[in-house]
This record gives sequence, C-alpha cells and structure tokens, in this order.
Amino acid sequence: MTVLKSAVLKSALILAVALLPAASVYAAMPVRPTLHVTTLEGKTFDLAAERGHWVIVNYWATWCVPCIKEMPDISRFVASHKNVRAIGLAFQDSDKADIQAFLRKHPVVYPVAQVMLDKPVKDFDPPRGLPTTWVIDPSGKVAKRFIGPVNAVSLAAVIGGN
Repeated sequence: MTVLKSAVLKSALILAVALLPAASVYAAMPVRPTLHVTTLEGKTFDLAAERGHWVIVNYWATWCVPCIKEMPDISRFVASHKNVRAIGLAFQDSDKADIQAFLRKHPVVYPVAQVMLDKPVKDFDPPRGLPTTWVIDPSGKVAKRFIGPVNAVSLAAVIGGN
C-alpha cells in the first residue's frame, strides 16, 4: 500500500470515529417522541394530547429566509386539513417580544414556542439546519423528517389528504 493510500485510509478512519458520537445522538431519538412546551401565548402544547392527529413540528428562526417562505404554506396546510396540527419552534435566543413582533408581520394559524439553543427539547434531535420539520403520525410515531423547507406537496406526500 502506498504512503498516500495509507494516509487517506487513516484520515477516513479518524473522521469516521469522530462522527460516531454525533451519529449515536441522532440514533437515540425515540420512535414516539414527547414534546411539552409553553407557547408564546403562555399555553401548554403537549404532543401526547394531539394523538389521533397528524402533527407538524417545525423548527425555524426569524432570520431564516427559507423558514419565512415556508410558514404560510404550513399555515395553509394546517388550516385546510382538519386532522393536522402544528407547533412552530422558534429555535433562537432572541427576546420573546421580538419573536412575537415577527409573528405579527408573519402570522400563522398554529401555536409557536421558543426553544433556546442551549436548552433543546428532550426527545427531538437538534436541527442540523433550519428549517427542520418533523411529521408525527396520529399514533405519535415519527413519519418523516425534512431538513430544508416544506410545502403543501411535500407535506401531502407524507400525510395525504387527511
């Protein structure tokens, strides 16, 4: 084996070992995650209470252009599907008032809660990028994770006409 091949293999092995802890973090997400958050309006959102409905869990931020673009699509989808609920998770350390001001300019029909970067929710993997959306089926199981923006077509592909 040449010195170059040996160096490449060694580098690949080091990288693979370095990535193992990250892979195990993502592998640990439960099949039926829990989510219990306080919305910006001070109400409780409990994912378990939404059993029997599809639930869209959408991580976003006020500074994220693709997030802003997808919010009206998610809102319209929820409004037009009786069996679909959503929760927006503002994943940023901004003041609550700043997020509320943003939502007055970009209203949605679903509740929003703030998730601090240093205090992620327990059962959901931290987003690898924003937006990140999880679709939870009526039994509480994760049906799909999207990294990047969603729209009515991508949501309907998972949820259907329900």
